[in-house]
Amino acid sequence: MIHAVDMSMVSEPRHYDGDGMIKCRDALASMMARSDVPAEASYYWGCSFKYLWRWHLKDGMQDLYKCRQCLDMLIESLER
Repeated sequence: MIHAVDMSMVSEPRHYDGDGMIKCRDALASMMARSDVPAEASYYWGCSFKYLWRWHLKDGMQDLYKCRQCLDMLIESLER
């Protein structure tokens, strides 16, 4: 059975809204705009940021553990 999808949760999920003045995607784009960080490290950096941004609005401790895992992968990537 196929279930209906709430498209607002696809295009504008509330857990990325922030304070209504800046959204996660805009903050992320701004912090990475002039970065010379390698692609793999940038991926883990962005993921870490996303999980840290939304943890208290979405998956709580699970997002914090995901953030920590992404930070560890970022550090490993940069140490190589």
